[in-house]
Amino acid sequence: MSENFKKLEAYNFWYGNQPDLGYKRVDYLNKIKDYCQNKLIKVIVGQRRIGKSYLLRQIAFDLIENGIPATNILYINKEYIDFDFIKNYQELDELIKEYKSTLKPEGKVYIFIDEIQNIAQWERLINSYAQHFVDSYEFFISGSNSKMLSGELASVLSGRYISFEIFTFSFREYLGILGLDNSKQNYLNYMQHGGLPELFNLPNEETKRHYVQSVKDTVLLRDIIQRYAIKDPKLLEDLFIYVINNASTLLSISNIVQYLKAQNRKTSYDTIALYLGYIEETFMIHKAQRYEIKGKELLNGNVKYYINDLAYRNFLYSGFAYGYGFQLENLVYLTLKRHGYDLYVGIVPNKEVDFVAKRGNNTLYVQCSYVMTEPTTIEREYASLEAIKDHYPKIVVSMDDIALPNKGGIEHILAWNLDAYLAQ
Repeated sequence: MSENFKKLEAYNFWYGNQPDLGYKRVDYLNKIKDYCQNKLIKVIVGQRRIGKSYLLRQIAFDLIENGIPATNILYINKEYIDFDFIKNYQELDELIKEYKSTLKPEGKVYIFIDEIQNIAQWERLINSYAQHFVDSYEFFISGSNSKMLSGELASVLSGRYISFEIFTFSFREYLGILGLDNSKQNYLNYMQHGGLPELFNLPNEETKRHYVQSVKDTVLLRDIIQRYAIKDPKLLEDLFIYVINNASTLLSISNIVQYLKAQNRKTSYDTIALYLGYIEETFMIHKAQRYEIKGKELLNGNVKYYINDLAYRNFLYSGFAYGYGFQLENLVYLTLKRHGYDLYVGIVPNKEVDFVAKRGNNTLYVQCSYVMTEPTTIEREYASLEAIKDHYPKIVVSMDDIALPNKGGIEHILAWNLDAYLAQ
């Protein structure tokens, strides 16, 4: 047994060992389980530090609880320095062969590889093993870069994989972790806290702020600056700050360029477009294009960006004018994404609908308002939805204390009840 192979024991379930499983993410587990026990490659994608490693271990443990021998499961995490010796697909191949010759698993082997993008030409090995005609393998892999995974998987593994995007902890998970009841006050606390998993283990606000800063710095450095040899890291960070503090509002690249130039920053349209794409690839921000509802077509130009977690705004840039209404819209966006919707900014004549949410053949129209205490506010928020002439469901989400009656088929959902509404 090689010295490198011995390092695997601490991270695997062999010999009665049980690595830390963290908080059980039931919704993701149930969704992924529906696609198990076949040759499809399961791809877990999402931002760094949101719990992909824990989820992979939870999937592995679930297999064991359902009768799969622990020795039939191999787990590798390329985030750990113990696995620095695996630099390319050939070295990964050698390790898998040593694992099989040492543990001699019988039947299908389940291989979990975390942050697989750190292994050069990993897709060659996955493609070869997944199609093996003699031995049976099932792969679960994770990565933190959407372009790399989708591009390479689409070209090399076409039709043989299923992708799952993972987000930070939802409000429902927040309640479960802390043992809290579903309420407006707890939703407000969640809005001010965010859902980065490690925050729940930290003792005070200052420690949390430093942690959020380190996550942001790690993502920008490792997933963008080093990967793409960025020549102006300060511009990249300034752009990230600008997007964070203008989330939930319509933006254009031209306006961003003008703003930065007004701050005496030398840049160009192409550079900003490129940098925005890089940040989006890391899952730190998400883009919603405008969608003309009547003509059913996407519109070029202004788009909206949403933060992957409000912790970045709350702990790092709370002094900027980013009101509760924008934060609510951001949380509604993330809730809809967690439920599998593709999201667009709806356009009707002279009006805007916050979200056109599409999932399969279903469409849901969503309007967000922090509170609707004034008649003019109520009229404005409902008017955009009333201008839509089809018969898909329409809802208004707000932080009011009491839900308003159904109005012409438009439902009023209190924000802390949105998850339950979408789960119906």
